[in-house]
Amino acid sequence: MSFEGQARSWLRWARTPDHDAYWQYRDAFFDDLLPAPGRLTLEVGCGEGRVARDLARRGHRVVALDASPTLAASAAAADPAGRYLVADAATLPFGDGCFDLVVAYNSLMDVDDMPAAVAEAARVLQPGRPLCVCVTHPVADAGRFQSTEPDAPFLIAGSYLGRHRVEELFERDGLQMHFTGWRYPIEAYARALEDAGLLIDRLREPAAPATTRPGYERWRRLPNFLHLRAVKLA
Repeated sequence: MSFEGQARSWLRWARTPDHDAYWQYRDAFFDDLLPAPGRLTLEVGCGEGRVARDLARRGHRVVALDASPTLAASAAAADPAGRYLVADAATLPFGDGCFDLVVAYNSLMDVDDMPAAVAEAARVLQPGRPLCVCVTHPVADAGRFQSTEPDAPFLIAGSYLGRHRVEELFERDGLQMHFTGWRYPIEAYARALEDAGLLIDRLREPAAPATTRPGYERWRRLPNFLHLRAVKLA
């Protein structure tokens, strides 16, 4: 699956500072999950490049890829010193053990074959090194708050279990984005990591920060994102 059809909308959405949840949750991900910079870091599903740029600012030497030619080109234009490729997460164009860190930030729920993408990430990792993942929390995708009030009830109307198609149109502050992807239960991610020879050593369900923007206070009661770190077994 590619964001190519929504590339221009995503560029406006992602490059508007403080517009979406990335700006509120990125520090929890970087500070709590990522090891110190090593030899070479791979980002899978880089989009327009904001995660890769943040990784580079933290000292990582990054190779980043995306299935969307428009987004990969935009990422390269914003970061001429970086290396950006157009590639499929399920068939990575690298040899075994090329990287000592792989990052998949909000991309595994967008690929068509999540287990294959996890297996490929494990293949290109050195033994003993981690894959760090952020995905929209499966519970958050399975249900909806009934309003934007801090104490609004949260309702899951269908089934949490199984693989479900996600399609949703968001409009905020004059910007519009049509998100498409897949929802999996936590067990599906855990099984994909297990089957790929990766052992989860850190799992976090961060609450929205105390300084969250108005209307997001309800996400201090339920997790909006799931952070995982899994290490490739020797």
